[in-house]
Amino acid sequence: MLCHDEGVIVDQAVYMDGARHDCGDLSDELAALRALGAPGNFLWIGLKDPTQAEFDDVNDELQLHALAVEDAVQGRERAKVELYDTSIFVVLKPLRYIESTSDIETGELMIFVGDHFIVTVRRGDASPLAGLRQQLEEEPDRLQLGPMAVLHSIVDSVVDTYTVIDEEIASDLEAIETEVFSGSRMDTATIYRLKREVLEFRRAAVPLSAPLQMLHHSTHSPVDEAELRLLLRDVSDHLQAVIDHVESYDRLLTDILGAHLAQISVQQNSDMRRISAWVAIAAVPTMIAGIYGMNFDDMPELRWRYGYFAVLGLMAVLCLGIYRAFKRSGWL
Repeated sequence: MLCHDEGVIVDQAVYMDGARHDCGDLSDELAALRALGAPGNFLWIGLKDPTQAEFDDVNDELQLHALAVEDAVQGRERAKVELYDTSIFVVLKPLRYIESTSDIETGELMIFVGDHFIVTVRRGDASPLAGLRQQLEEEPDRLQLGPMAVLHSIVDSVVDTYTVIDEEIASDLEAIETEVFSGSRMDTATIYRLKREVLEFRRAAVPLSAPLQMLHHSTHSPVDEAELRLLLRDVSDHLQAVIDHVESYDRLLTDILGAHLAQISVQQNSDMRRISAWVAIAAVPTMIAGIYGMNFDDMPELRWRYGYFAVLGLMAVLCLGIYRAFKRSGWL
């Protein structure tokens, strides 16, 4: 199969001694690379949103594991690292922060690393690969470390994006916290929306922690280069810091939401007391007016010259007394 910019193949090249070269037939290129035996020489193929039939064209040449291929085609996998006999399969969840809406968009990135090749499969628009290949091509010393160096750069780029989003969420959380506890009117949906975005963040970052630790710490790690292990450990440390922050954000948002709902309940109780107080004040003149509204002839106040004004004065005095009583009790 020829490597060209058709279909789902977005970029492809052979890298020898850190330098990029055009590639011809995949089988011939891989055979030549394996014959040379230099671990730093490899083939890098980039795919985007492939179907099963489209992916089969690449798989026929690379002979990837069937389970990994199935996961790559179907998508919707959690972050993980799986080791097979002749290859490694990595699933990452790159994120993108949308400034205008404060939403987090999740993509999917699958990586196959094998004998002298690496295949990246992107799903969605949230991807850390924009410009990454070109950046690596400007650092031949890193490319000479082989496909594992590319894997490290991709994971590092994903985690760097997590760090940026971490800062954005912290800023949004601080703004919400200030607004809630300042007594301002706060929409509950805003708090819930941020809590949902934090959950989306956790789903992407937390599952990656254990596989990443395995790559730099475990004796079963396929990473042989000591330098790459150190670099992966540094990425793991950054990821763990992000996870610690995200989990604290989730707890804090739960507390803020509880406090906000409690404030709403207190405000509603205060409003009900105020309404009840005014109803009680209005009940007194209503009752008196209702009695005299029956127009009995034998009511002496009806024949008294000042009866009307006396009743109005009684209403005013009683209402004022009840008002002062509610005012002292804090109901008004």
